Amino acid sequence: MSAKPNEIKRRRKQLMDLAGRGSILIAPAAPERIRNNDAHYPYRQDSDFFYLTGFEEPHAVLVLVPGREAAESILFCRDRDRAREQWDGPRLGPERAPEALLVDDAFPIEDIDDILPGLIEGRDRIYYHFGHDADFDLKVLNWVNRVRAQVRRGARAPHEIVALGYLLHELRLFKSKSELKAMQRAADIAADAHVRIMQVCRPGLTEFEIEAEVLHTFRRQLAVPSYEPIVAAGANACILHYRANRDVLKNGDLLLVDAGAEYGCYASDITRTIPIGGRFTTEQRAIYDIVLAAQLAAIDQARAGKHWNDPHDAAVRVITQGLIKLGLLKGTLAKNLKDEKYKSFFMHKTGHWLGLDVHDVGDYRIDGEPRMLEPGMVMTVEPGIYIEADRKDVPAPYRGIGVRIEDDVLVTSGEPLVLTAKVPKTAAEIEARMAPMRRAA
Repeated sequence: MSAKPNEIKRRRKQLMDLAGRGSILIAPAAPERIRNNDAHYPYRQDSDFFYLTGFEEPHAVLVLVPGREAAESILFCRDRDRAREQWDGPRLGPERAPEALLVDDAFPIEDIDDILPGLIEGRDRIYYHFGHDADFDLKVLNWVNRVRAQVRRGARAPHEIVALGYLLHELRLFKSKSELKAMQRAADIAADAHVRIMQVCRPGLTEFEIEAEVLHTFRRQLAVPSYEPIVAAGANACILHYRANRDVLKNGDLLLVDAGAEYGCYASDITRTIPIGGRFTTEQRAIYDIVLAAQLAAIDQARAGKHWNDPHDAAVRVITQGLIKLGLLKGTLAKNLKDEKYKSFFMHKTGHWLGLDVHDVGDYRIDGEPRMLEPGMVMTVEPGIYIEADRKDVPAPYRGIGVRIEDDVLVTSGEPLVLTAKVPKTAAEIEARMAPMRRAA
């Protein structure tokens, strides 16, 4: 658990205050998924449910009923079952849940159909994530319809269902001290993996062997991947979501590794691009230095009072200038920016929110305008340049070069704080870290 029960209880109280007394909030745990007719996929708790409970078991539902005297926070969870626990592991159980999680009351999950309609009755609106789980959607509709069936007898049914994220996701956007501690740990673990890659990378290895080093570093520190690692050698780096991870690493090529760790359900997200043989070629170094300059300019814009688009705009400007200087773009800076010519080399945004999810919740625009950055927000900063191997409009030595550099950045009241700063980033630092590998080869 990344936060203590008292902090999580305060989150629930804050959410209920926002929702108001006429509401009821329903947050189910993530369902289990069967992988191959018997075994389950590794279980990952729903981020919203975890944020409000810190509870990592499946088959559970949190219900918040603001202003209800008997109990405002109610957890439905699995009963203790000695036989099932021998197969699947220990359960908390409804008897222990109130003390362990600081909820007001808890009931067996099997009783939810009998209890939920009574909690819904008399409420004006339901906050719930429709569309996340079709089976649970039907349950919610059934509970509402059971209340509606009693309207002629004086029951009052809710008249609207509102997305739970409308209130909850704005809370999740701003990270507490305990959340930042978990995110820093996730960042440090991912940083260890990227440093390890620099230590072992050499021609003749395969992308999947590099991936194995990443996964080993994560698991030995109680972390898991926060997303499927991208290990892209040579021109594979120009495929933004490359997944195969099976090619051989060749001397003279670059290796792009996009891999983040998840620790305590909180994510990190790091990308580094390194020379497989230990040294950048002249053309690789030229592209790399442009991307690095763009990233540093973007990080400098990740400040309170700046707008969400400011880091991206800064990166775009530096990349466009650099490509013009190399002769890969023609014309003036103003013309290239206006016509968005850079997009054939840099086609994605410069970052996204980060937290319990890799692409974390939170609006990027408010009333149609880019939102203002505020302390407590965490974002990635990840510009890149990608030159496909079959491009005929660039000189041959630049073809097949793909470079992305990504770090996790906390917006503070002062200077931006790079959570992933432990990973070498300048070309000189990377080459120095890889020097022992070159000597061994």
